[in-house]
Amino acid sequence: MKTLPNDIVLRPRFHLELQQSSHQILAKFKQTTSEGIVCNCLDEHVFLKIRPQHLHFWSPQLHLEIDAIDEESCQLQGIFGPNPSLWTFFMFIHFAIALFFIVFGVWGYSNWALQKPYTLQIMTMVLMTLVWVSLYLFGRIGKQKGRPQMQELHAFVQQTIG
Repeated sequence: MKTLPNDIVLRPRFHLELQQSSHQILAKFKQTTSEGIVCNCLDEHVFLKIRPQHLHFWSPQLHLEIDAIDEESCQLQGIFGPNPSLWTFFMFIHFAIALFFIVFGVWGYSNWALQKPYTLQIMTMVLMTLVWVSLYLFGRIGKQKGRPQMQELHAFVQQTIG
């Protein structure tokens, strides 16, 4: 797999230019089977997931998009990510933390402007920052736990396209 220039990336991506038509590549994914990977094809999109018996909380999935360049070549774009419902929940939590941070910031500023105590608001904002950082670190740990399955998915792609 190509090394990523930014170590902060939570959802790694890759691009491959292939000297085969997009129809040939799609046909290969439709015909290939694996013991540990489920392959679903929809138009020019291929979704590779870990089979349920090998699934854990941090199991990744791979979304491939196959775009035709011309009749003889295509570009394959892949993005690794968590289960979509897990990703949506994670983003919801991030937005909720940001909202609380803003609300308590406005409330704290109002209390400061009115010369009232604002310690509670500042402490809550610090707590929200710590929760956000811990969520980020939690995501990074999950990415490390899912790395072997990411490599398995990438190897499956390499094997399938030849």
